[in-house]
Amino acid sequence: MPIRTLIVDDEPLGRQRIRHLLDREDDVAVIGECANGEEAVAAIGTHTPDLVFLDVQMPVLDGFAVLEAVGAAQMPVVIFVTAYDQYALQAFDVHALDYLLKPFDRERFQKALERARVHLRHKDLDALSHRLQALLDQAHPAKKNTYLKRLAVKTGGQVFFLNVEEIDWIEAAGNYAGLHIKEKTHLIRETMSDLEARLSPELFLRIHRSTIVNRDRIKALKPVSNGEYVLTLHDGTRLASSRSYRAGVQALRSG
Repeated sequence: MPIRTLIVDDEPLGRQRIRHLLDREDDVAVIGECANGEEAVAAIGTHTPDLVFLDVQMPVLDGFAVLEAVGAAQMPVVIFVTAYDQYALQAFDVHALDYLLKPFDRERFQKALERARVHLRHKDLDALSHRLQALLDQAHPAKKNTYLKRLAVKTGGQVFFLNVEEIDWIEAAGNYAGLHIKEKTHLIRETMSDLEARLSPELFLRIHRSTIVNRDRIKALKPVSNGEYVLTLHDGTRLASSRSYRAGVQALRSG
């Protein structure tokens, strides 16, 4: 099976350079090119590539924003491409993530590609996702105050963006999370713990190991027993909280 590869760079010459170098690789198939971060997030969600060459410096959504929007756990193997950001280079080195510093030659390109092959061959993607998350945490030290505002959702073969404020509540669904928005439910591949960390606690509250709720949707709460509650949302949905999360629910009563 060829390595399905996506090229992301806002400069046409940058994309052309990488494609030209990949043309000689028999085990690589370029499945698309993206000229900006939003295109990249959509393409990753739609085509699920094995490997992404990701430019760091792009307008609107840069490489780090793409990584944050997709989520470290959902990212394919990444080779970052950058022109000058010394801080980023140090971060990549610390977390053992490969990068190409523009302008790069064929030899350096081959080394990065071979490292990507090793990752894919040994399927050590969990370790890679942890390193990507650590990179995000270092690259955005104020991340706790820069919570998600939009999420990329795949449906009907397409990827669209939704504002997190639209979400009524979220439930665990195996390896996925179900985002409940009015009458619809959208599945994304994300753990509840990762989502909780990426959503603003001022807007969302975790009430159960399997449930996160939008605070603005809560209409009433009723104590049941031993620190457990039933929350009723404005649309009539009833959600049960667990004792493990009773402190946050009890704080609603005084809020």
